[in-house]
Amino acid sequence: MAVPPADRIRAAEEVIAQLRAELDSKGVTLPSIRVDLLSLTSEEGGYPLVDLGRCNLDTALRLAAVLHEVR
Repeated sequence: MAVPPADRIRAAEEVIAQLRAELDSKGVTLPSIRVDLLSLTSEEGGYPLVDLGRCNLDTALRLAAVLHEVR
């Protein structure tokens, strides 16, 4: 059974908000994070992709450092 579009969008936005909050708490900001609109058009009705977007080198290095800490 396909998930209704509104539920798919809401779920993706909730995940993005969680991810943004966690990254912010570690000093990492991904300014372009968003729901991938093209994946919303999938005929399969699955959940959309999260587009992490583009970031500058400083942000990429901070993200790498945060990920390294959790190893």
